[in-house]
Amino acid sequence: MMMTMETETPADLVEVPVIDLVHPLPGFPEDDRFALVRLDDEGLLFGFRSLGGSGLEFVVVPPAPFHPGYAPVVGDDVVGDLQIDDVDEVLVLAVVRAGSSLADTTINLRAPIVLNLVTQRACQVILDDPDLPIAAPLVG
Repeated sequence: MMMTMETETPADLVEVPVIDLVHPLPGFPEDDRFALVRLDDEGLLFGFRSLGGSGLEFVVVPPAPFHPGYAPVVGDDVVGDLQIDDVDEVLVLAVVRAGSSLADTTINLRAPIVLNLVTQRACQVILDDPDLPIAAPLVG
């Protein structure tokens, strides 16, 4: 059974103390524990910071405010790995690539980070959908 992930941000999400990645991010095998830290008052920008001492940090955003209707479908393996029981307990985040201006800034819709807010387990999911861009404009 595949599961469609909602991409709304829970209004009360401020910070998740520690997130355990069930699979390391591609290219960063040593970084498996992260903190999700709110970077703005609106809850649109988050820092995804490694706790492993590498200094690795990504800026991530919930895609829904920028790409309404975005609802990635993940497989049973992801649902099982993250111990997802209810889609309402899931936060989907897109990695931001900062451009020289806001108009040049993009997000990766092909490889979202899926986070179970209850278990605090997460993974980056590479979606098998060629219609989803790796560099979608943040703003249109």
